[in-house]
Amino acid sequence: MLPVKSSRSRHSRIPLFALALVLLVLGCACKRRAFVKHEYMYVSAQETSLRDRVATMYNKIGTVHGGDRVEVLEKQRRFLRVRTDSGQEGWIEERSLVPQAVYDAFQKLASDNASQQVQAHGTARSELNMHVTPAREGEHLYQLKDGEKVEVLKRATAEKNPPKSASANATPNPKSTATAQPQPKTATAPPKPAASAKPAPVSAPGKPPEPPKPVMEDWYLVRNSAGRVGWVLLRMIDLDIPLEVAQYAEGQRIMGYFVLNTVQEEDKQVPQYLVLLNQPKDGLPWDFNQIRIFTRNRAKHRYETAYRERNLEGYFPVKTGHQDFGKEGDLPTFTIRKKTDDGQMVDITYKLNGPIVRRVLSPEEEAAEKAKHEAALAAYYAQRKKQAPAHPHPHHKHK
Repeated sequence: MLPVKSSRSRHSRIPLFALALVLLVLGCACKRRAFVKHEYMYVSAQETSLRDRVATMYNKIGTVHGGDRVEVLEKQRRFLRVRTDSGQEGWIEERSLVPQAVYDAFQKLASDNASQQVQAHGTARSELNMHVTPAREGEHLYQLKDGEKVEVLKRATAEKNPPKSASANATPNPKSTATAQPQPKTATAPPKPAASAKPAPVSAPGKPPEPPKPVMEDWYLVRNSAGRVGWVLLRMIDLDIPLEVAQYAEGQRIMGYFVLNTVQEEDKQVPQYLVLLNQPKDGLPWDFNQIRIFTRNRAKHRYETAYRERNLEGYFPVKTGHQDFGKEGDLPTFTIRKKTDDGQMVDITYKLNGPIVRRVLSPEEEAAEKAKHEAALAAYYAQRKKQAPAHPHPHHKHK
């Protein structure tokens, strides 16, 4: 005879099973909550609105600005639901945000250039995106306002339209595909090239034609008053050098300038300048190829060129300062970096004493100059001694 199971034991197991299931769910929930990952992004638009929903018709429930941090809560098509640091929630277009990695790159750019000496002060010509690299397609996060003041830190040159990646090149271009179709033959003669068209470069027989050279652009690394650092197009920054100095540029491009000191003129202090110049075109490998010192003629109330050096291969940064020269006193100095004819990068320091500019020799150079001078002096006296007439004999009688 089979044993009969009691209904009491069966009913007693159900609450135990339910309790175990509840504990398991709570444990999983607690475990999942412990590993929640907060994804943060940053607003790259100058200013944009938060929406109450993703729809053609929506209400603006808030505003965020460039550089603001938001926490991503939900993704839907090309929109993200985010929460600001102030606790406000809403929907925003994904294209108006950049990831944490881009923000970190800008922070590193600012940190790496915190001690960089300013090479010039300038003003933005219009609203500009600040890029993390000197490239039009480079990631951007912050913006400069029209007329905003900046400090110029570095210069770089980059290709205006760099070749796209292999994957991008693999995508067919409808326009290029259309032009590749065979054209119907006609009796008309081929059109003549326009008079202003430049002839194609002629290559040697049997060799393929040389590809056109890429178009290059110059960029400035700038820092605004908020301490944000980024790359902007050089031609979009106007340097704040006075017109009475800039008028002497003689068609060259002013790349940077420095106030070396000031002199008293009547009832005011007037600055004296070091100006860096270059050829008026982009893509040059050096930052400047000429330096000029403008000192003040206080009698005639005008600037004059006290010193000029041309045909340099000069590079940023240029440094300025002061140094005690003993009897000459404490004088303003500046140091430029340039490449020598043998390809060596050297630092050369100059001092300004009144309207006179002189090189400041290093201890090694001073020792070499002293040895050279002493050798030349010794050779001079040796030559004189050799050419001097012999002394007459003491018993020789003159007639």
